[in-house]
Amino acid sequence: MPSAPSSITRRRFLKTSAAALALPQFIPAGILAAGRNPGAHGRLILGLIGMGGMGLAHLRAMLERAGQGQVGVAAVCDVDEKRLQAAAQAAGPRTLVFRDYRYVLQRKDVDAVILAAPDHWHGVQFVHAAECGKHIYCEKPACSTIEEGKAMIAAAEKNKTVAQIGSQGRSQPEAYLMHRFLANGGIGKIKRVDCWHYPSPVDDQPVPNGDPPPELDWDLWLGPLRWRPYNPRYLHGTFRWVMDCGGGQICDRGAHLFSCVLGFLDADGAGPVTVEATGTLPTKGLWDTAVTMNVTYTFKNPDWVLTWNQPGKPVPPEERPADAPKIEQPRFGAVYQGDKGTVTQWGGDGGLWVDDKVRNWQPPPDAVEVPKSPGHYEDWFSAVKTGGKTIMNVAAGVGVANLCNLGNLAFLLGRTLRWDQAKQEIIADDEARRLMSRPQRFPYHL
Repeated sequence: MPSAPSSITRRRFLKTSAAALALPQFIPAGILAAGRNPGAHGRLILGLIGMGGMGLAHLRAMLERAGQGQVGVAAVCDVDEKRLQAAAQAAGPRTLVFRDYRYVLQRKDVDAVILAAPDHWHGVQFVHAAECGKHIYCEKPACSTIEEGKAMIAAAEKNKTVAQIGSQGRSQPEAYLMHRFLANGGIGKIKRVDCWHYPSPVDDQPVPNGDPPPELDWDLWLGPLRWRPYNPRYLHGTFRWVMDCGGGQICDRGAHLFSCVLGFLDADGAGPVTVEATGTLPTKGLWDTAVTMNVTYTFKNPDWVLTWNQPGKPVPPEERPADAPKIEQPRFGAVYQGDKGTVTQWGGDGGLWVDDKVRNWQPPPDAVEVPKSPGHYEDWFSAVKTGGKTIMNVAAGVGVANLCNLGNLAFLLGRTLRWDQAKQEIIADDEARRLMSRPQRFPYHL
């Protein structure tokens, strides 16, 4: 049993903590889970863990769908009282509030969870949620280490968990057009995909360690990470620029772009044979992820190359008619090179745009069809009801995260890594193999 979450508000905490092992009287009967096949005949009942920027966005989206009768929101959770109070206010008085995610997982009235805590929490919370019988929507990157990814896949398979990883680019309307175009040989055989992005920020004005603010449970924020003193440069949001918390741009936008590339090329389950990387590190401050970074992944059978370029050479956004969706994120994207031409993708997360030759392509009667997502959430809801496979399932998400993590390892070690996709292991490099996992603090471990 986890230790009691503190603060929140005394009155509300007394209600929620006393109810941690029994259903509270003030949750309406209609919000309770509907047995072993949640969502099949009624609403999917959710707990949301991590109430930062993405967490609140998920909450707003779920509250909108709750109003439409699709889901119910039973609980919200965060280690920061200010964020938790904001979420509780948005969710309303019928939603329980918790500081410790383990209380949410203990709830029998919760069918599924949305995990939006910082990246270093994804693997542990995913495995624990699967072990507690919950279906899972987990933010990207799926995991911070290769061994976490293996544990996530195993836990999902063992517990029949339906999971969706939050690389939502695959569910964008123009993603379907790109996938269909490439699957039908629109530019022939793909030889190369080059992703571009801008550099990471640099902490030019470091601040000293100190005491965490009273609203923050610092120990619980760290969770599986080794303990270290609090520093405001770790959070919120800026955890992305710390290697063991976030992994840098390649683990953020790279997870989005790589998800699109592997999906569009029908390459889920494929992996590189070699990974090599160069770049530059910050010269001062807490942040330690690459400022600039170039990674090359070589694939075999079929033979093609994927590159991550930070910064790369961006393609200016095309001019579009007034009635066409405007390209709003031209600062990152990818160029796909085939033996019959090239096509461009801009963005790749909550917005994705492709060039005119893709949008205007008319499929012939015998065209190959590809999956068309009804929306990233809706795809997950449907799979939970039917027991089907999501468009960004955990195995696909782990495959993408492996690319990100291998890129960082090749950069930090300064040498080419060889990868065995079948065994999910680095080959003939004992130092690199040790970095496929890392120690995790008790009790926040796999």
